[in-house]
Amino acid sequence: MSKCEQCIVREFSSLKALNKDELLKIANCKSSYSIKKGEPIFTEGENVNGIFCIKDGVCKLTKLSANGNDQIVKLITKGELLGQRSMISEEPVNLSAIALEDMEVCFIPKSEIMGLFNQNNQFSMNVMKTICGDLKEADEHLVTMAQKSVKQRLAETLIYLYDTFGFEDDKSLKIKLSREELAGIVGTATESCIRLLSDFNKTGVIKLSGKKIIIPDRNKLSKLVG
Repeated sequence: MSKCEQCIVREFSSLKALNKDELLKIANCKSSYSIKKGEPIFTEGENVNGIFCIKDGVCKLTKLSANGNDQIVKLITKGELLGQRSMISEEPVNLSAIALEDMEVCFIPKSEIMGLFNQNNQFSMNVMKTICGDLKEADEHLVTMAQKSVKQRLAETLIYLYDTFGFEDDKSLKIKLSREELAGIVGTATESCIRLLSDFNKTGVIKLSGKKIIIPDRNKLSKLVG
């Protein structure tokens, strides 16, 4: 019996529109993979020819900039899909997806998905809504990068990580990012990110303990966003 029916990805993604028979079809053609921390799910310029369902774990979507640095565009967690836009546009993926921790993912071939796309109107509408949502997020991110200072962007990013991925008992961020990765999300040099974290620490907005970032008072941090 298909486990796609009970899968968390189905609950939160476009796949929730599929019926039992359609889920059974997917279960029979999908491939499951374990991806180790630091390994790519796919790399920029690759022809993916299907979609990936994130069953467990977190990955970063990155774009290689002209100066050779990785700009982190988005973090993707369990329950989400990857590759929908590329599959519909029939173009290679324009981002890389790299595991931030050990992951479990399933791959569904394009032929199977496009068959469902043509048969199930609600499914195709869900996919289009997701892509529209991604475009809206990209627009908002562009405005944030242009209009907010690095200090504001760092505060906003820390709040996003706190709200989205949760925190430990000591109020430290549950998701473990390197300073370089954090700088990649904020869109600044690693040195600037480290300096600002130190400033935040001195003023008591956050606490630094080794690699851990502790947020004792979310409201104090949100005041820096402006």
